Amino acid sequence: MYPGTHAAVTPERPAVIIAGSGDRLSYGELDERSARLADVFRQAGLRRGDTVALLSDNSIHAYEVYWAGLRSGLYVSAVNSHLSAEEIAYIIDDSQASALVVSAAVADVAEQLTDRLPEVRLRLAYGGSVAGFADYLSTLATGSPEPPADQPCGADLLYSSGTTGRPKGIRIELPDRQVDEPGDQLSVLMSHLYGFDADSVYLSPAPVYHAAPLRFGASVHRIGGTVVMMERFTAEDALAAIERYGVTHSQWVPTMFVRMLKLPESVRNSYDLSSHQVAVHAAAPCPTEVKHAMIDWWGPILREYYSSTEGIGMTFISAEQWLVKPGSVGLPVLGTLRICADDGTELPAGEIGTIYFERDELPFQYHGDPAKTKSAQHPDNPLWTTTGDVGYVDEDGYLFLTDRKAFMIISGGVNIYPQETEDVLALHPAVLDVAVIGVPDEEMGESVKAVVQCPPGVVGGAELEAELLDYVRERIAHYKAPRSIDFVAELPRTPTGKLIKGELKKRYAAPTVSA
Repeated sequence: MYPGTHAAVTPERPAVIIAGSGDRLSYGELDERSARLADVFRQAGLRRGDTVALLSDNSIHAYEVYWAGLRSGLYVSAVNSHLSAEEIAYIIDDSQASALVVSAAVADVAEQLTDRLPEVRLRLAYGGSVAGFADYLSTLATGSPEPPADQPCGADLLYSSGTTGRPKGIRIELPDRQVDEPGDQLSVLMSHLYGFDADSVYLSPAPVYHAAPLRFGASVHRIGGTVVMMERFTAEDALAAIERYGVTHSQWVPTMFVRMLKLPESVRNSYDLSSHQVAVHAAAPCPTEVKHAMIDWWGPILREYYSSTEGIGMTFISAEQWLVKPGSVGLPVLGTLRICADDGTELPAGEIGTIYFERDELPFQYHGDPAKTKSAQHPDNPLWTTTGDVGYVDEDGYLFLTDRKAFMIISGGVNIYPQETEDVLALHPAVLDVAVIGVPDEEMGESVKAVVQCPPGVVGGAELEAELLDYVRERIAHYKAPRSIDFVAELPRTPTGKLIKGELKKRYAAPTVSA
């Protein structure tokens, strides 16, 4: 289904609520506005398979843009608004977007894009004026609220950073169906695994440009429930939102659990969480002690899944199952799980290898990069795909992760690939050699650290550290920049010059606590 189906039956039901401000968008409004915007897209010449880019904060209008694209057979590329203007321009250009819709909340970076994107012929801004962009609501009024007979279903086109720095679009084939016809797998899984229905109130504390918040929210709309979006996550505000809106379902990353657990017990116990039925979590490994503490607090309502933006497959584990299999991310619920050695040989239970999922068809392609797509496929079975994660299954078929994509840093549930940061630092004259790694962080899971070797005659210290940190932050998104920099006499490399990053990471590993 899609919002129009529910608008015909319950037009006043809220489709989206902004937690802090209380702004609401009903199903009737969502249906009409997305229909009008879809007509604006058609008037601008966008046709099935074209792309509309979205650069936004957590706003009710974000889902108007999403559903306008979905009911027009378009790809919708939601872009991380915390990236630099150069990074954003690259993604919009690479996605071949013909339209760009932005929020005035990110006007500073949006206005830097006006001269960089000559191929974008429709530019709209909501929530205030943005130089170089037409007013969203005024333009919306020119579109027809009457949907055409043909509404082919579109899809998202999201970007996931690669180890070489430049992000790659994850492109799926457009569904061969109308937007109001069934066929969305995630909606079915959400109903079956988590019990979502038309009465569900789903709290989304993360940015809408991330895959899970965007896709889960859209699936809630297909089911007919209400999405409550936080403007930004804070621990106490999240608890207040659960109480205020009668939240039944939610989704988190482990860092959010850590921050909520750090609240004084008196604060934690002051909110009524009795409506809360299911707390979904994913995106990063959850420390077992953190998950135990959350189950002790909220009860056995935690539901964990393991998946990826690429959608190659999915596992699931309930709190009850996890208490029996602590540390596991569950059993496969989408795709057939395969664990393989480096040569592609399938491994038995208990042996560690690369995680593949087998599907009936290739679930995605990396946009414009067939070589990268091929590298994600099994050497002998092209319908087995991987994102490079490593793990094993036990004798009961439960999956355990033992590593992640090579040297990827997961900080607060966000994937950070260190080479991009290394490439920036390597250009500074005070840097002879550099490695960027993830180091243990009690709150964020991991934080970004740079280890720098200076050239002869240059001495590392606090002053140079501050200079290098400012240098990086001026060039790439702040969340990718190191939190700290250490200076060493020499980085560990092989005789052939290959950096032995594993050895470097061991130096910063969390100390083992003896019994």
